[in-house]
Amino acid sequence: MRKNIGRVVIVAVLVALATTIAVSWGNEGHMAVNKIAAQKIPAEMPQVLKQQADYVSYNGPEPDRWRDRTESTLKWAQEPDHFMDMEYVEWLKPLPTDRFRFIRAIYERRASHPNDNPEMMYPEKIGFQPYATIEIYDKLKVSFREYRKAKKEGRSTADTERNITYYAGWLGHYVADGANPLHTTKNYNGWVDPNPNGYTTEKDIHWKMEGPLIGRILADGVKFDDLVGAPKKLDKPFEDYVAYLLESKTKVEDVYKLEKACGFEGNATPEAREFLRRQLGRGAQMLLNLWYTAWVESAVEPPAYVPPKRESKADARPCAQKTAAAQPVGKK
Repeated sequence: MRKNIGRVVIVAVLVALATTIAVSWGNEGHMAVNKIAAQKIPAEMPQVLKQQADYVSYNGPEPDRWRDRTESTLKWAQEPDHFMDMEYVEWLKPLPTDRFRFIRAIYERRASHPNDNPEMMYPEKIGFQPYATIEIYDKLKVSFREYRKAKKEGRSTADTERNITYYAGWLGHYVADGANPLHTTKNYNGWVDPNPNGYTTEKDIHWKMEGPLIGRILADGVKFDDLVGAPKKLDKPFEDYVAYLLESKTKVEDVYKLEKACGFEGNATPEAREFLRRQLGRGAQMLLNLWYTAWVESAVEPPAYVPPKRESKADARPCAQKTAAAQPVGKK
C-alpha cells in the first residue's frame, strides 16, 4: 500500500512539474531570443543592454515564472497576456491601441451579437498579447527617456539602466511568444476548425513544438543570429506588432503539417528545425526593432502637462475670496 501511495505521489509531482515547465519556447528559447537581440544593438543605443546581455537573457522567461498555480492570483491575472486568438477579432479592424477600449469593444460585441460564439467572446479568453507587449514597450521608452535626462544633467544612469535591462528582457518574452504561431490562434493545442487534412486534435502539439525540443535543438547547434540584422524603426509600433502577429498566424497550418510528418519528434526533422529557427529569428528581429524604436522615440519630450480648465463659473472666485468667506463669524 505504501509503495502504491509513493508511486501516486511521484506521478503527481511529475505531472505538476510538467505543468510548470510547459512554457512557450522553453527557458532556452526565450533566453536565446533576448541574448541575440542584445548582442545586435547598435552603437547609438545604451550599451548596458549588450554589457548585461546575460541578465537581459535571464529575464526572457520571467513571465513564465509567474504561471505556477502556487501563485494563482498572479497566474490568472497575466495568463491572457501570452496569446491572442486572432480569429475572434477579425471583425474588429483596426484593433484599438488601448487594452480597456479593446475590452469594452468585446463586451459591446457580446451584447449586440449574443449568438456569436458567446463562450469564447470574453476578452480574457481571446487574449491580450499585443497590449501586454506595447505596455511594456512604453515602460521601456520612459526608461530610455530618463536615461537621456540623466546623461544630459550629468547624473548617474545606474538606476535607469537597471530598469532598462529589466523592461527590455520582460518585453522580449511577449515578443518571442508572438513569433510562435500557436500563440495567435484558437487552434493553439489541437485542431478545432473543420479538419479535412486530418491534423492532430490531441492536446500535445503545443508541448511538442515549444517544450524541451527547443532546448535540444539549440544545444545541438541550431543558431539563428544570422537571421537578425540591423534594427528598423517602426513607424507605428502597435500596428506593426499586430501585423507581426498576423504573419505568425499565417504559419499555423505549417506547424500542423510538420507535426503530422512527425517533425517535432526526437531532435526534430530538418524541415522542423529550420521552421523553428526562422520563428526564433523573427522574434529576435522584432524585439530588436522595438528596443530601437523605443530608444529613438524617447528623444521626443512629451508635451507639458496642462491642468484642465474650469467648467463651472459658479466656482471661479479667487482663492483669497474663498478663504475670507470660510472664516467663522464672530459672536455679537
